[in-house]
Amino acid sequence: MLVLGIETSCDETGVALYDTERGLVADALYSQVAMHAEYGGVVPELASRDHTRRLLPLIQQVLDEAGASRTGLDAIAYTAGPGLVGALMVGASTAHGLARALNIPVLGVHHMEGHLLAPMLETSPPPFPFVALLVSGGHTQLVEVQGLGDYHLLGESVDDAAGEAFDKAAKMLGLSYPGGPQVAKLAEQGDPGRFRFPRPMTDRPGLDFSFSGLKTHTLTTLKRLEQEGALDDQARADVARAFEEAVVDTLVIKCRRALDATGLKRLVVAGGVSANVRLRERLERETDKRSARAYYPRGRFCTDNGAMIAYVGAQRLSAGERDEIGIMKAVPRWPMDTLRAPTGS
Repeated sequence: MLVLGIETSCDETGVALYDTERGLVADALYSQVAMHAEYGGVVPELASRDHTRRLLPLIQQVLDEAGASRTGLDAIAYTAGPGLVGALMVGASTAHGLARALNIPVLGVHHMEGHLLAPMLETSPPPFPFVALLVSGGHTQLVEVQGLGDYHLLGESVDDAAGEAFDKAAKMLGLSYPGGPQVAKLAEQGDPGRFRFPRPMTDRPGLDFSFSGLKTHTLTTLKRLEQEGALDDQARADVARAFEEAVVDTLVIKCRRALDATGLKRLVVAGGVSANVRLRERLERETDKRSARAYYPRGRFCTDNGAMIAYVGAQRLSAGERDEIGIMKAVPRWPMDTLRAPTGS
C-alpha cells in the first residue's frame, strides 16, 4: 500500500510517501520558522495561509522524487489533530479532496501518535512494548506503549510543556524563535556551577511534570541580575545553562521512574525537544545503567514531518480504518489516551 502523508498541524508543512512493503519512499518539509520569528511565535492565520501556498507543490515534489503519480496512490493520511484548527483544515480539506478525486481511502491521524511512532521509521525500530517520552512545544507526556493504539498515559505536564518553557526562557534571554535550539546553543558557553535551578515536581512521587515555576524562577533570576548590574553576556549564558540542566534533569528523573514503574527496558524519546544533545547524552547514561535502551527518530523527524503521519496512517489504513466520505476531521484538542488499537489488528 502506497500512502501519502500530510502534516499541517502548526508551522511546518510536511509531505511524505510511505510504502508498506518498501518503507519510506520520499519526504519533504517546508518550515515557517523564519516567517514567524519576526513575531516571536506562531501566528495561526499566517500559518494557515502558508500551508495553503506550500502544500500542493510539496505533494508534487514528493511524487516526482519517488517517480510516482497521484493515480498510483492507494490511500492518503493527514494530521487531524491536535493543532491549530485553521492549519489542520488545510491538510484535511486537501487530503479529502484528493482522495475523493482519486476514489481512494483517506484517514485523519493523531499528531502525537505520529511522534510516538516516528522511531519506527529507523533501521532498528523499537519492538513493543516500551515507555515513550513525548516532549515538544505543545506536549510533555510519558506513555506506556503496548502496541499500535494501546497506550496508557503515565504522566504529563500540568502546565507548560518543556518546549514551550524553552521558548519562553529564550524570550526572557533576548533570543530568537524557536527558543529550544537557541537556549541550548547559548548554554554551551555557560558555567554549570554558577546557578542551580529547581527540578520541579521531582521531590514528590508521580510522573507528572510542571515547568511554569521554572519559567518564573528564570525570570526572577534575570531581573535580580539586572538590578545588580550583573546581567552581561556571560550571566545570560550561565542562566541558559542552569535552565537547560533543570529541564533535562527533570525529564531524565521522570523517565527513570517510568522505566522502574513499568519494568520495561526500552525508552522511546520523540518530539522536537528530543533533538536536544544534553538530553540524549543523559538518557543514554541512564538507560545504560539499567541495561535498557533508548530509541530516537533521526534529527529531521524530531520536529513535525509528513513521514510520521504517512507511517501511522499506513498502519491504521492497512487495518481497515478510514474516514467517512466527505467528513473531514480537525480536532484542536485531542487527548491521546482516547486512541484505540485498530479493530483489524
